[in-house]
Amino acid sequence: MDYSMYPRNDVLCIDMRSFYASVECAKRGLDPKTALLAVVGDPSRSGSIVLAASPTLKKKHGISNVSRYFELPDDPNLVVAEAHMGDYLEVSVEISKAIMNYVPPEAIHVYSVDELWVTVNGMRSLYGAPREIASLLQAQIRDQFGIECAIGIGDNKFLAKVVMDIHAKKAKDGIAECRYEDVEHLLWPVPIEEIWGIGRRMTRNLNRMGILNLGQLAKHPLKYLQKHFGIMGEQFHYHAWGIDLSPVIGNFVKSDQKSYGHGITLLRDYEKDEIYACFLDLCEEACRRARRDNKEGRTIHLGLGYSKETGGGFSRSMSIQIPTNITMDVYRVIIKLFERFYDGISKIRRVYVSLTNLNEESDVQLSLFRDRTKEKDVGEVMDEIRDKFGSTAILRATSFTESAITRDRSKKIGGHNA
Repeated sequence: MDYSMYPRNDVLCIDMRSFYASVECAKRGLDPKTALLAVVGDPSRSGSIVLAASPTLKKKHGISNVSRYFELPDDPNLVVAEAHMGDYLEVSVEISKAIMNYVPPEAIHVYSVDELWVTVNGMRSLYGAPREIASLLQAQIRDQFGIECAIGIGDNKFLAKVVMDIHAKKAKDGIAECRYEDVEHLLWPVPIEEIWGIGRRMTRNLNRMGILNLGQLAKHPLKYLQKHFGIMGEQFHYHAWGIDLSPVIGNFVKSDQKSYGHGITLLRDYEKDEIYACFLDLCEEACRRARRDNKEGRTIHLGLGYSKETGGGFSRSMSIQIPTNITMDVYRVIIKLFERFYDGISKIRRVYVSLTNLNEESDVQLSLFRDRTKEKDVGEVMDEIRDKFGSTAILRATSFTESAITRDRSKKIGGHNA
């Protein structure tokens, strides 16, 4: 591969190690490298998931981020911390602000609450080589927040991310670097399931083609990858050679909304007659977000997952003639989909509602049978009240029933306590 035509940048990918657990350790004055601490979504439920475990807890007892509360060891030194997502978001924002002391805001691309990319082009004269800058940022984050981090360095975001995942997390100093010329010996031997962007299903598909590691993916003929996977096959090919043309400087805030969806995994199994209040709450939230952005949708989607006992579920959608963001319009379609495809007996554990096929909001089309203008005005007034006084300042009567979800979710961030 001739890399001379491809851009070379100095990109760092920074991952905060055991981020939630480290924040909870810092709050308690504990050393995150030696403490036995688990962050649990809801300690009142034995089946609640462990969101994060300190490194020592992982190593000593084999606890991971897919473990459950009841699997935690009976260790007198174990500290169980309830998740506080608001605290983690606040620390994440403060870390980004600290990095802005070294680079401009447009050089920072936040990927998640505990991971971000930083482009340090042109910083060598101020702070040294990229590895020196990585050490500097590591020390800043450690000293200011008490959090250890792993940092990958590459010519682009993909290389920085993958070398961080594969090598930096295992390195003694937590730093690893991969340039175009290093791809063959650093990344090609790596099994494809360990590569960022390749999930379990795609791994199975590639394995069936005899592709087990990144090197084999790089050498597989591009035309066959395109034939099997389309544009994704082309991306896999170039990533396997370490090539990624995504921008490394700019405004990385997503602005092109494709859909407005809202979903939940319920705390218990719901019977058929309980689920309607949940549907209405989800429709209300999806439509509220669409109205906020002056968008309407023609296609309404319902996804339903049954309880573990029966398994299965369905995912169906329906398109309507007149685009809408009126809650009751969407709710009526959701009910039609539910009554048409629900098996009638299974208990329900997961629900997802979305509004897609979006257009810019237009004047309300009149109806001989319904006052749609009034319905739209009611929705907008409710939105204004919520924006001013909080998301639970005004609710539908069904939101106060036992099976509704809005009041409980209003106290949470990302499904966990704020």
